[in-house]
Amino acid sequence: MATDPLSSILSALKREQIIPDVLPESTFTPSVLFSVVFPNGAEVNLGNYMDVNETQDEPEIRFAALNGPWDDAGEASYTLAMLDPDAPSRADPIYRTFRHWVITGLKSPALTANSAEALNALKTHPSTTPYRPPGPRPNSGLHRYIFLLFQEPASTEPFVVPQGAPEYGAALEERRSWNPVAFAERYRLKLVGANYFLVNAPEVPQD
Repeated sequence: MATDPLSSILSALKREQIIPDVLPESTFTPSVLFSVVFPNGAEVNLGNYMDVNETQDEPEIRFAALNGPWDDAGEASYTLAMLDPDAPSRADPIYRTFRHWVITGLKSPALTANSAEALNALKTHPSTTPYRPPGPRPNSGLHRYIFLLFQEPASTEPFVVPQGAPEYGAALEERRSWNPVAFAERYRLKLVGANYFLVNAPEVPQD
């Protein structure tokens, strides 16, 4: 019997200790499948290894067809966060988590969409935290780059992170030690999906 793709998300998160390093146990039931596709075609697939050169440009978010029918979810909007819990390294994660990207207002494509491009989520707002590609320190080992998808609260007004919030901080130092669970609680966001990829930091000779 085929494994339920939604339950396989939890298995993959536990395999790399994303649960409990980033997400608490028993607080997350995946309900939305999504993939992350970079402009060069590289795709995030629940723990695949990628090269930093493949991840330099802001990716697209692609909702899986089995989340449909689209007309049931057409009004839903989502916030996506990308983070690295292994900053500067998994052995010494003093900056857990490092916030690479936050974008609000993602929406499902139109019901009539049938091309690959049309499957991409609609980005209705500029990024709150601009996309910063992975750049692990040399000799810092394996890094987990995690995408968390949150459903935004239903409202007549689009959800935006208030101006002045920490998530607007784009400088390196402003991205450190960010708590995605606290962020979700603050804005009543519901975690509905997750995905991630792995990067081995470059190894260079040490004196």
